[in-house]
Amino acid sequence: MRIAMIGPFGLHPRGTMRVRALPLARELVALGHAVMMVMPPWHTPEEAPRTRNDAGVALEYVALGPGLSPLQHLGVTLRLVRCALAWEPDVVHCFKPKAYAGFAAWLLWRMRGLHMTKARLVVDADDWEGPGGWNDLQSYPHGLRKLFAWQERWGLGHSDAITVASRTLQSLVWSLGVSPTKVHYLPNGGGNHSPGDGSKVRDRLALGQAPVVLLYTRFFEYDPERVVAVFCQVLSEVPDARLLVVGEALFPKDGARFDRAVAKAGLGNNVARAGWVPQEELADFFAAADVAIYPFDDTLVNRAKCAVKLVDLLGAGVAVVADAVGQNAEYIAHEETGLLVPSGDVDAMAAQVVYLLRDKARRRALTSAAALRISQRYSWPVLARKALAAYRAAGAGT
Repeated sequence: MRIAMIGPFGLHPRGTMRVRALPLARELVALGHAVMMVMPPWHTPEEAPRTRNDAGVALEYVALGPGLSPLQHLGVTLRLVRCALAWEPDVVHCFKPKAYAGFAAWLLWRMRGLHMTKARLVVDADDWEGPGGWNDLQSYPHGLRKLFAWQERWGLGHSDAITVASRTLQSLVWSLGVSPTKVHYLPNGGGNHSPGDGSKVRDRLALGQAPVVLLYTRFFEYDPERVVAVFCQVLSEVPDARLLVVGEALFPKDGARFDRAVAKAGLGNNVARAGWVPQEELADFFAAADVAIYPFDDTLVNRAKCAVKLVDLLGAGVAVVADAVGQNAEYIAHEETGLLVPSGDVDAMAAQVVYLLRDKARRRALTSAAALRISQRYSWPVLARKALAAYRAAGAGT
């Protein structure tokens, strides 16, 4: 089968195309299929036009053009579609029903209606974009919010098949009147993780032999002050514990709130901020942790999303205490592969962290089971076959 994937932007380090589309594409190639990814390099415009290869996946960046007028945005969409169709794919998989990928899906559907292409159209959703979703988080202009909400509803209702990253998204798409037979559950996956060297991180950050609680985060999924409240309770039971924070805030105000709360609680000596860590170094930070916390407020955004960071932690064999919201409860089998607590319950999260810090054998049992569960159910080789089932259900390759 020949598969073209169209993205709304390029291979941003933690963006959809890198953490979702690219690993899927690699596994599809390993299964004997041909895959091309076509993207506008929104974050790195100097890279276009450019063609390269990644593990057999053809990567094509189209030019953005000299400006940002409506006609130039249309030009980018036309280049994406022309490049994808020139490859003569059996299926075009558009990742996110918004922005350039949403425009491309609209154009491809219209072209199908005019018999200008036979390629089957599959649309992927890994977040809820409209009201109650990212439109409420991002400071988009009013016009863009309306456009993205329309694109999402239109795109999810006009395709041969839809892939969704969460059970909540599955239900939301059903609520739009889409037949359940067209909606395919395709969560985010994790790969095989090489063991990290935690001693390097402990030495670099002067953590010594202290019990380490890891917060791998971008801060926007929860109230940052809640993490500080949890850690204060942990310290009351385990006074030598340290909080290792990996990641930078998506919205600077959240990072600032966290820093103020740390300072107000007098925790400066107990909190190590590592900042943004390259993907290839994450294993060392995971290995330095005894327990990880994964706080999640109970919101529509969080219920709909499918957290790659949580998959990374579980796949690397880290003992996790997470709020029982959305996909967290899909990835974690409570008391088997991790521990789940009610969202927002500071006392419950702190108590479970203390319990795991004091019971090394329990931590080991959870981490072994977590890594096995991810490899058996949520590895990309397993998920690639689910994607193929969606393509075939859409009529591709028949």
